[in-house]
Parts: sequence; C-alpha cells; structure tokens
Amino acid sequence: MAPTHQVNKAHKSRFSSKSSRNIHKTSVKDRLAIVKSERNVGKGARAARLQRNKMVLFALCATVDLESLANDLLSLLSKESSAVLPGTVSSSEYRTRVTVLKAPHGDLLSCMEMAKVADLLVFVASARSSCEETDSYFIDSFGNQCLSVFRSLGLPSTAVFVRDLPTELKQRNELKKICTSSLASEFPEDCKFYPADTKDDLHKFLWLFKEQRLKTPHWRTHRSYLVANKVDAVYDGNSDTCTLVLSGYLRVRNLSVNQLVHVSGAGDFQLCKIEILKDPFPLNSRKNQDLMDSDEMHDVEVIRTLVPDPENQESLVVENTPDPLAGEQTWPTEDEIKKADEDQKQKKIRKRKLPAGTSDYQAAWIINESDEEVSDSDNEDGMVLDEGDGFPGQEGNKYLDLDGDGASLRLGDSEDETDNESMMEVDAITREKIEDELKELKEAHAADEEYPDEVDTPLDVPARERFAKYRGLKSFRTSSWDPKESLPQDYAKIFAFDNFKRTQKHVLAKALELDEEAREDCIPVGSYARLHIKEVPSAAASKLCTLAKTAPVTACGLLKHESKISVLHFSVKKHETYDAPIKSKEELIFHVGFRQFVGRPTFSSEFINTDKNKMERFLHAGRFSVASIYAPISFPPLPTIVLKRVGEDSTPAVAAVGSLKTVDPNRIILKRVILTGYPQRVSKRKASVRHMFYNPEDVKWFKPVEIYTKRGLRGRIKEPVGTHGAVKCLLNGVLEQRDTVCLNLFKRAYPKWQTRRFPLLDI
Repeated sequence: MAPTHQVNKAHKSRFSSKSSRNIHKTSVKDRLAIVKSERNVGKGARAARLQRNKMVLFALCATVDLESLANDLLSLLSKESSAVLPGTVSSSEYRTRVTVLKAPHGDLLSCMEMAKVADLLVFVASARSSCEETDSYFIDSFGNQCLSVFRSLGLPSTAVFVRDLPTELKQRNELKKICTSSLASEFPEDCKFYPADTKDDLHKFLWLFKEQRLKTPHWRTHRSYLVANKVDAVYDGNSDTCTLVLSGYLRVRNLSVNQLVHVSGAGDFQLCKIEILKDPFPLNSRKNQDLMDSDEMHDVEVIRTLVPDPENQESLVVENTPDPLAGEQTWPTEDEIKKADEDQKQKKIRKRKLPAGTSDYQAAWIINESDEEVSDSDNEDGMVLDEGDGFPGQEGNKYLDLDGDGASLRLGDSEDETDNESMMEVDAITREKIEDELKELKEAHAADEEYPDEVDTPLDVPARERFAKYRGLKSFRTSSWDPKESLPQDYAKIFAFDNFKRTQKHVLAKALELDEEAREDCIPVGSYARLHIKEVPSAAASKLCTLAKTAPVTACGLLKHESKISVLHFSVKKHETYDAPIKSKEELIFHVGFRQFVGRPTFSSEFINTDKNKMERFLHAGRFSVASIYAPISFPPLPTIVLKRVGEDSTPAVAAVGSLKTVDPNRIILKRVILTGYPQRVSKRKASVRHMFYNPEDVKWFKPVEIYTKRGLRGRIKEPVGTHGAVKCLLNGVLEQRDTVCLNLFKRAYPKWQTRRFPLLDI
C-alpha cells in the first residue's frame, strides 16, 4: 500500500557530498546495510568511550600544583570530597572510569611513558606563572621539551586547564584570554581551554568529557596493550628468571595467550597463562571502590583462565641460526665441467698480485690494462671503476651534479702542450719535510669549504693496502653494487623479507582476525586481566616493580615476526634541545611505539633515484637522516624517540625524534673517503700533484679512478712522476694553484651489533 503523504527529495546543499546527493539512488537493501554499519560505529565508539580510563595531567610550569587538581577530580568523580584518592575510580554519574596520572615535572622518561598511554592529555597552566627563560610566560623549558616530544609521539585528545585565575569576573576573563592567546599556537586547533579552579569548573568539564569522542594516534590502533595497575614478580627455583605478573585493562585489540608480548624496556616474552578477573571498578556499581593499592585487590575473583597451546604458541625466535654447510659447493656435473672448460679456453686468466683482504668479488673487478692505455713501463694491475655513466662521487662537490651524466669530459692531448712535469728533478724528501709541507698546505687551504670525508694518505702504509676494501665508482647513481657481496658475519643472524610491504599487509590482516573471530585463546578488549609472563630476567623484573611507582609499565601484544632481529631504518632528526655531537655507532636508546631498543646506529643520507646511500659520521642538526640498527622487527608506522645516556648513572636525554621507515637488510650504505692532493706544477691542462700518494705503485693502482677538483674540474691520472708518489694528471680545464685535487673511494658500512638489546637488561 502506497504512503498517503508526499515524499520529496532532500534539498541539495552546496556543502553536501556526492554520496549524500545520490543517496536516493541507493537500493533499500544497501540503505539498511549503511544504517547497520553506522550503528556498529556508534556501538564501537561507545565501547571505546567506556574502556578509556587514562587522564594524564601535565604541568606546563614547575609552579603548577597537580596534587590538588588530581584530588579535586577524583573526589568529584567518587563523590567523596574529604578522601584523597590518587588512582582509579569509576563514576556511574559520569558513566566513565578514570585513572588520573600526574606527570612528574622534570622526569622526562616518566612523562613520555604516560603520554604513550594517555586517552586524554590535560596540560595545566597557572595564570600566575612567569617563566622568563622561554618565549611564553606560562611554559618553562622542560614543558617546551616535553611538548616537542609529545608531538613526535602523536598527541591524543588534548585539553588545557587554566588555574589560579582571579575571582573577579572581568579580571578572570581578561587573564584567561591572555593565557589562551599565548598558548593557542602550542596546541592543536581543536584543543579547548577550561578554567579549573573550582569543582563547578571541573564538573562542567567532566560533563562534556563523558560524551566526547576522543582521538587516538594511529600507531596505537594496530596492537593490543595493557597498562599495569599492579606489578608483581613470582620467583621460582631459578634465581636468574622469574614470572612477571601484570594486572590491568586490555586496550584496542583482543589478545591471544599464544601471542608474544613486549614489556616496556625489558624485552619480548611468552605468556604462561592469562587470567580474566572480575572488574574491580564496574561502571554500574553504585558503591565507590578504593584504589588499586587497597588490600581488597589481593582477593580478586578469577572468571576464566587461558593457557597457551604448545602447538600454536608463537616461538620466541630472536636470532637466525645459520647452517654452516649452507655455503658448501656440491660436486659439479659433467655438463658443468664441460662448460667450465669452454669458458676457460675463451678467457685467459693470469695470476695477479692482489692486496691483502681482497675478496673474490673485488678481485673480479681488477682487470689488466690494455697496451693502448699503459706505457711500456706500466705493466702492473690497478684499481678499476664500476660500470656506469657519469663521474664518481660528485655528491661531495658543490660545483658538480650528483652524477655528472650531462657533462662531457674532453681529455685529449694537445700538440702544443709540453710535458715539462716529466723533466722535473726529484729531491730527496724526508718524512719530516713531507709532514711540514702538508701541514703548511692544509693551513693555506683552510679557507675552502670543509670536507668531512677527507683523509690523509698514510706515510708508512701503502695506500693500496690501507684502502684495500674501498673501490671507485664511475657513477654513484647508476653504478651497480651487489647487496649480497661480502656481508659481515652478523648478517647470518638476522632475518629478511622477500617483500616487506606484502608481508606487513598479510600480518595486519591476520591480526584483525583476532577481533572478528570469537576465539577460545583470546581475551576481549576491555577485560580486566592478569598476564603471567614467563622467563623474565629477575634483575629486569625488580627494576619494573620499582619503576611502576613513578611511570606506567606497559605490555603490548606483538604481531607475527616482531621478535626476530633484522636491520631497521629510522628517519630521524636531531632534537633542537640537544647540542652535543651524536656519532655513528654510538649506543642510543630507541623508543619505538610501546617498545624500547638499544642500538648502535649508522647514520646515512638518502638519495633519490639510486639504490645507494652515503654514510654520515655524525647526525646533523636541521635535517632528517636515516639511522640503521640491528633490532627486533617492527611494522610501521611507529613514532621514534631516540635517547642518549651521557654517563652510566645519568638520566638519558632526548637526542633525536622521528619515525620507523622500513625493515630492509639490503639497503646499501656507502662510506666515502676522499684522498686529496695539491698542485705542484701546472702547464695548461696538465698538472703535477703531490701528497695524494707517496709511492709510484699506489699511483698505478688507483690510476683507473677518475679525479676532480673542489673548483669543478674533472680529469684522470696519467702516470706517476718520480719515486715519491707525485701524480701527473690531465684535466678538462686549467688548474689553479690554490685548487685541491680529490679522489673518491667507497666501501659499504653496516650498523654495529649490540649485545644488550633492551634498556633494562644488564650486559
């Protein structure tokens, strides 16, 4: 039966979306599906609102009194104004469960851990504060530093409480406006400012807060985590390890008893059981309960116990166990022997003298120079360039492009050029004379741009031996470099992915199934549970029990493969508050999401359109670099805070911030060294250069590597001059006497293996 009233199509507003304008074209079945999904979204939002319980109070200045504010909030929620209730309460009036955490001013590590788990981050400012050491009168230097770190972690929902406002209404409003205008630029646009002097002010805020949809940083949504309200250690017969017991509410995702968990700062572990307990703070309970540290909490009711299945439990695999026979050569077949004989006939191989430490792969690059390229007296082998277009290593020269592919190099000998350099008389040069002369030349060239990769050729060791592991590149961008060549022994212990992005997509899809399926081995989100974590080092467990008094102790569920060691690359930038130098391969502490690692990173810059990256000896301020470490696998996106400990007993300081970039053992990082020489005699485009080498054999060895100057010329080595390593060069322009001749060499660099992987573990 048709409806009796007329139904018109809705007015098309100019702000409406395309989907809303075409909603009348959607079938009835699809409309019901849309309505059903919207109901599910609302239900999920309500569930998230009910399970949130972390409100972190952070003082922007040391003069702010957080203790009285926390007491006012908790007493208002529990309706016990005379009681001091620091901790967790549940309120049936506001329909929420709240844990109020007070960030200790001056303790950066505790503030960081609280910011990681905060559902609502409340910044508290005092209208009477005056912090003259900063631009704002309401934020001191520590508050500025923490704000910067919190932004790098990703801010959750934020609010600002303004305390110590005057009682007179006009002055109150004016001072609140001044405070708001001064602080507004430091916080997100949707951050609101609330007066918080009286309980009426706090009541208005809580009434708005109970229905507010809070935002959560994206990186928190992929893994389940539990913030421990109680930390215990159960010691058995083994004094080295114990069972760590953490009690708290499970957040974000379901957790399987067969999963691995990471305990903040202590490492990755297996679970021996999970107990689902009766909620100590039910929202429908009218009776206000005491805090987690009350005696009643010791007698909790266990609703359900989950025990891992040995067949399905994820094993705690950290390092790969290499097969010592994996590289053994099997007996060749008759066809392979026949083919090898044919190749031997086609290609003559003669014995050559190679420097110590040269691998077979490197030896294959060292070819004999043809008769057209060498003189009759030059019959020794030398270093050769890798194939490719352009000029080697021009990324260090500000006058040249990275590759030099577009430039032409004209080095033909001119008939009118005389070879005066070959007629030079060689003096008897002593070691002391060389050192004094080199020092004088370096001082004369000190006004030029500083090249951090420049090294001095040793006087007592031949350059071909000192730089035997280095090679020249014809083009940094296009020349090939095998990522599997001459890998260090540590690479036998790590894991690698054939396709990292595809693996990550598969792992995240599997993790999502834990929420969609009602599995017997999982505990649901929002449950109050007790995790029994086995084989935790006793020293780390003792430190966690002490740490729980001042900072949250967190256990997060690990995705598949996340306990295995690989090479992780982080995009990091030196923090503006850290002035000390940060060298490559120094020990640093990496806070990656909820996890913490200790690593010795290798820093490198990142070039586009090439598979090679240049190593940096220091982390430079003002720009991003890539830090590569050996660490357990983690799947991005994850924020990263890098800490550095100055002394053994000192508190770590924030050295850099950034994010996890990728996991890739094949990423090539090249360390560059620049050998330099100085013009001795110049004749048009020919020049004699000294102090680059100190014997003729080195000149012949490095002859195939092209050279360049700091003022933009390019060229090549022709031959040695005399017996003390002087070099005759041919350039594509006239060399100035004040110029410097450079030669680039490269070798692959790796991170340093770290024996202590987690901050709370002893070496």
